[in-house]
Amino acid sequence: MTDATSPTARIEKPGYRFYVLAILIFVYMLNFLDRQIIGILAAPLKAEFGMSDSQFGLLGGIAFASVYSTLAIPLAWLADRFSRVWIMTGALAVWSGFTALCGMAGSFGQLFLCRMGVGVGEAGGVAPAYSLIADYFPPHQRARALAGFAFGIPLGMAAGTLVGGLLAATYGWRTAFIVVGLLGLVLAPLLRLTIRDPKRGGTDVARVVVAADPTATATPIVIGTGPGRLASLIMLGLGGGLLALSLLDRLTGAIGGSPLVWAFGGGLALVIGVSLMIARTTASFVIPKPSFWLLALGAASSSVCGYGVAGWLPLFFMRSFDLTLAQTSWYYSGIALIGGIIGIWCGGLIADRLGKKGKGAYPMTPAIAFLISAPCFILAMNSPWLIGLVVPGGGSNTLQLVLAFLIFLIPTGLNLAWLGPVTAAVQHLVPAPMRSTASALFLLINNLLGIAVGFFYFGWMSDLLAPTFGEESLRWAIYTGMGFYLLASVLLFGASRTLKRDWID
Repeated sequence: MTDATSPTARIEKPGYRFYVLAILIFVYMLNFLDRQIIGILAAPLKAEFGMSDSQFGLLGGIAFASVYSTLAIPLAWLADRFSRVWIMTGALAVWSGFTALCGMAGSFGQLFLCRMGVGVGEAGGVAPAYSLIADYFPPHQRARALAGFAFGIPLGMAAGTLVGGLLAATYGWRTAFIVVGLLGLVLAPLLRLTIRDPKRGGTDVARVVVAADPTATATPIVIGTGPGRLASLIMLGLGGGLLALSLLDRLTGAIGGSPLVWAFGGGLALVIGVSLMIARTTASFVIPKPSFWLLALGAASSSVCGYGVAGWLPLFFMRSFDLTLAQTSWYYSGIALIGGIIGIWCGGLIADRLGKKGKGAYPMTPAIAFLISAPCFILAMNSPWLIGLVVPGGGSNTLQLVLAFLIFLIPTGLNLAWLGPVTAAVQHLVPAPMRSTASALFLLINNLLGIAVGFFYFGWMSDLLAPTFGEESLRWAIYTGMGFYLLASVLLFGASRTLKRDWID
């Protein structure tokens, strides 16, 4: 008989896996809280350091995403071989510590480096959690479990917006960073002491566990062999580094001048190359699969808009809706919390049910959601015009804000509906022992494009349009970004046609 106090017994108890999920959701909430708090602090940070919208986009995007995306691969590789819980605990402590240090930054450069430190820590927080959830929940429940885990996103966005905004309005932006950072440091010991690593592939069909040897050589290596493989990986890394470099070079001097810009780009290229070399076995497994690219690029296209809009909407509300920092905190946190939770849960629930009839339902669900999101965002941003079609003069300011709030709930939910279905589908593109690394490869593409490009794009476009539209330039920048949702929909429709062939049960 199994000892009731043993780790194995606790894992086998039905209630324990839901406890694990709850803790992981809370950790993910802190992950997003620390990541997105910068959005609500845009106004005081820009005033403190005299930043343009482009520079703030650089701070919120590439500073975080460059290290977050690339270091996720070696950390996920370690998570596929060693304790996932230990890695997540260390990651939580690191990103929380650097979040607190953001509150002590005395210059733009120092804040930039602290944001990079947050990215270093958060690199180890997501892919191992995906793998843990896949090993606690059987295949027919995974989309819902992963959707439940994704609740951390709207919870974190809402908490970061509300807590960060109110603290900043009352005590200053430095206090906001320090308080939320210390909260994560308190949670880290609880994560380590109460969560255990389950057997890898333990909830999968037996044949998958047998076939899931990460050292197997049956799958052809398509990246090349020997020096050729290494050269190919380094070239891919250089491509990623040069992409970041091209963005930084537009703002030469923003973080200390050209030498530091080139050093940053070269270092990033090296990290990407080494990361891909570490992940070569899993990369060789997923790269030949069209579904992986369609899912990753589809999610990345949506994330350009998702991360970008989430990061810039607080400033939009203050500029175009004339809300104060405290008012924006309450207003946007309500949108993020209500819309996000409904959208994420419905996305996972619908995909799990439709997925029994066909695997294509996993990407098809968010593909349809994105088609609806784009026009809803535009309507919500133009609530006075919408009311004016019925009420002469556009109605009162309160009526406009209420209508905008209600409409914003729709795209806020729909643009997060992909999280459960798509991440569940990625888990089924590889055998169980490769899941953390496969998730990290997926997140590399998603976040380098989504966070780095998305956050920067809207700030850069706002500056570009400012001579024409003035204070309303951010509104028009957001309009242009809606095209990324349409691209995401097309790519995910494509994935719905290839997923059945690439799926591993």
